[in-house]
Amino acid sequence: NIDVQSILKLMNLAEKLKSEMRHSWLSSGRRESVAEHSWQMALLALLVNKHLENPVNIEHTLKMIIVHDLVEAEAGDIPFFETGPRKDQKVECELKAIENIRDMIDSQTGQEFYDLFQEFEAAKSPEAKLAKALDNLEVQIQHNNADFSTWEEIEYGLVYTKMDKPCEHDSFLRALCDGIKKQSEVKMTKNGIDPETIKQQI
Repeated sequence: NIDVQSILKLMNLAEKLKSEMRHSWLSSGRRESVAEHSWQMALLALLVNKHLENPVNIEHTLKMIIVHDLVEAEAGDIPFFETGPRKDQKVECELKAIENIRDMIDSQTGQEFYDLFQEFEAAKSPEAKLAKALDNLEVQIQHNNADFSTWEEIEYGLVYTKMDKPCEHDSFLRALCDGIKKQSEVKMTKNGIDPETIKQQI
C-alpha cells in the first residue's frame, strides 16, 4: 500500500528530530532535542488555550506546532542568534525541506503540511501567532530550567527582546511572558548578573 509506505518513510525522517539537538539545555545537563521542544510547545498550547483573550482553534494550532519543525530533520536547527552562511541559507533550506516532505506523502496530507508550515512562518493567523509566541516562550522556559552555565552572554538581553513582540497581541500571553522574565531575572541575579544593567545595555 503506497500510503502506508509513504507514512513509514516520513516517520523515518521525523525520527531524526529525536536526535537533532538544539542550542537549549535540559536541567539534567544534556542538550534538548527538536522533538522535545515541539512536545513542550504542544503542552504549553493546551495549558494556555482557555486563558487567551481571543481563543483559537486548538486542533489547528497543535497541527502547526507538530509540523513546523519537521523541516529540521533535513535542514537542522539553527539558533536564533547565529550568524553566517547557515543562517543566511535557513529560509531556502527549510523551503526545500518542506517541499520534499509535501512530495513524500499523499497529496492531500502533503499539501496540508506544506500549508501549515507556510502559515506558521507568515505568523498572520490567530493560530500561527499563538504558535509563534509559544515557540519563543518555550525557549526561555527551557533556559530557565537549565544550569546557568549553559547561557551565553548574548542570551541575557534576549530575555527582554525576543519574547515581547510575538506575545503583544494577547493579554494572557503578555502576562505569561512577564512571569517567565521574572524567573529569568531570579536566575540571573542568583548568578551575579544584574537584570537592570542588562536592560540598560539593550
